Amino acid sequence: MSLRFPKQEKLKSRKTIEALFLEGKSISKFPVKVFYLPIDNSEVSKAAFAVPKRSFRQAVTRNRVKRQLRESYRLHKQMLTANNGPSFALLFLYISKDEPRYDSLESSMKALLKSIRDEIC
Repeated sequence: MSLRFPKQEKLKSRKTIEALFLEGKSISKFPVKVFYLPIDNSEVSKAAFAVPKRSFRQAVTRNRVKRQLRESYRLHKQMLTANNGPSFALLFLYISKDEPRYDSLESSMKALLKSIRDEIC
């Protein structure tokens, strides 16, 4: 599996995002919360990232946190699909009010992906 994050792996469908909040499950590992839902009609998992405007008023800061979340997901997404399991729709939500350190985001991302994989298998 490549370590790229191409356009086909980005979650953009409003219907799918709405279904994530209505039907999906969630797991938290501070400072990240993930909503996930298995999807049948896709061969790759799709991911989206969100940082609330209420927590970070400046767009520069919100975009930086989203970039860090995307990078940690990109590097560790193979943990989720290691054994050709189902593909997922994922939405990662940053829940802390403080600016993150990359190592804390990375450890949270690893733990979340591992717990999703373990719950399904």
